[in-house]
Amino acid sequence: MKLYGGGKIITGLIIFFFLVTFPFFLNIGKVNAKPEPKIDTPEIQKLAEKKCIEPKAFMRAEHMKLLNDWRDFAVRNGQRLYVNSEEKQFTISLQNTCMHCHSNKKKFCDECHNYMAVKPYCWSCHIAPKEKES
Repeated sequence: MKLYGGGKIITGLIIFFFLVTFPFFLNIGKVNAKPEPKIDTPEIQKLAEKKCIEPKAFMRAEHMKLLNDWRDFAVRNGQRLYVNSEEKQFTISLQNTCMHCHSNKKKFCDECHNYMAVKPYCWSCHIAPKEKES
């Protein structure tokens, strides 16, 4: 049995394999730098005690769950006060509590979300903050 055009078929398969695997070979050994959120906004600098509503480790790991809980408390239950682990009260509001201090959305929110390939749906309801050019 003779394979007609076997050389062309094998050449085509080799080219196809190369094109499909090229992106993987191109990125071997390259690592994206982990983003460090910028917390040097004017509002944060004014604070005597530079603390978020919960400890830093908690906020890094659980902020998405906290924001979902806040949504449920505020929108579905009408509850507008959050009491943190130190018994301090905060108004439940993404724009007036969180974004008041973390006003640099591009440097604070977007860098980490892009790094993690996460597309939060916060801004489908909320108005994205206008950032001042510095």
